[in-house]
Amino acid sequence: MGFITEFKEFINKGNVVDLAVAVILGGAFQKIVDSLVNDMIMPIIAFAGNMENIGELKLGPFTYGKLMAASINFIIIAFVLFMIIKLMNRTKEKVIKK
Repeated sequence: MGFITEFKEFINKGNVVDLAVAVILGGAFQKIVDSLVNDMIMPIIAFAGNMENIGELKLGPFTYGKLMAASINFIIIAFVLFMIIKLMNRTKEKVIKK
């Protein structure tokens, strides 16, 4: 079997295509979550703290605004992934019971 044929078989496997789609959708979803956090959640926190920019959040010499935004991003994405997996598991259980 030639290299090209073997490569075609590898690329055409469902797992590779599924992974590529997941990576692309994940990147697009990340942009949505970034916008939600940076354009909606962080300005509310800045407003509540009477600040113009969330980057002004400091604890002594340390600024932690960007870390806080990244943490909120992570929590939102982790929660959405948890809900997707939970839904998939529930659907799988229903299919198995039938």
